[in-house]
Amino acid sequence: MDNIGSYLPYAELIRLDKPTGTYYLFFPCLFSTLLAAPLATPIAPPLAVTGTIALFLTGALVMRGAGCTINDLWDRNLDPHVTRTRLRPVARGAVKPKQAIIFTGAQLLTGLAVLLQFPTQCLWYGIPSLALVTTYPLAKRVTHYPQFVLGLTFSWGAIMGFPALGIDLLLNQPALTAAACLYTSNIAWTVLYDMIYAHMDIKDDAKVGIKSIALRHEKETKAVLTGLAVAQIGLLGAAGVAIGAGPVFFVGSCGSAAVTLATMIWKVNLKDVSNCWWWFKYGCWFTGGGISLGLLGEYIAHLTGLYGKEEKAASLQR
Repeated sequence: MDNIGSYLPYAELIRLDKPTGTYYLFFPCLFSTLLAAPLATPIAPPLAVTGTIALFLTGALVMRGAGCTINDLWDRNLDPHVTRTRLRPVARGAVKPKQAIIFTGAQLLTGLAVLLQFPTQCLWYGIPSLALVTTYPLAKRVTHYPQFVLGLTFSWGAIMGFPALGIDLLLNQPALTAAACLYTSNIAWTVLYDMIYAHMDIKDDAKVGIKSIALRHEKETKAVLTGLAVAQIGLLGAAGVAIGAGPVFFVGSCGSAAVTLATMIWKVNLKDVSNCWWWFKYGCWFTGGGISLGLLGEYIAHLTGLYGKEEKAASLQR
């Protein structure tokens, strides 16, 4: 039991008991994999798509844990003053900074091992994201928009699905345009859900001096959330247009995103910490799940020839 107890702080450090962040990191990877699958030549088979998704899920778990550890190292002097974070392992002394640094190194090496399972070109797309993972926690000290930096970090997987399935973005203009639109769409989504999350700490952040978009736009939060939702859905639709996606994508992915985001923005009580947490936790599945199902349906439609041979060929040439 003593041995188990010694490992528990590390499980807490990577938020193993709070996997929602892992899912938010994973969904952009899932989106890009499913969006890219019909563009592969030939169309990526289900086994290859499933294997790629499994690797991305593993990578999301590892890299989200590394990000949390780095975040807690940067915030070790701030976390004790915030109600929600004061009992985190580094903040309470259960994990020493030196131990956390060594643990971070082990996580990053594990993440590299996962990345090496992908095609070689993924290495060149994946490595730059480490700079964002490392520096994100600093953003809250210098800007009221650290959520934007988080968006740059958490949305990186929206690019990775294309090279993971053998699509060279530098040689495929429609795929590059789609990847760029999907990436920026996910940035908008990240800022949206993290703005709701930031309302959980808004009082403590004001006392400690931590900057956030929730503090900067406290009086017009729902208007900002609405603007972000419009941007997210519009850019998601643009990604589909770039590759000639069919009605399954626009109705399933864009339509479900519109419905779920509108419902969340309308119903969330920004003054209630538990309600903000509920929508942050389950909004991940409502919106992310709906987009994923639409993309899966689009992939199946191409795979089975549902759109017809001529339309299928035309969309793949765009």
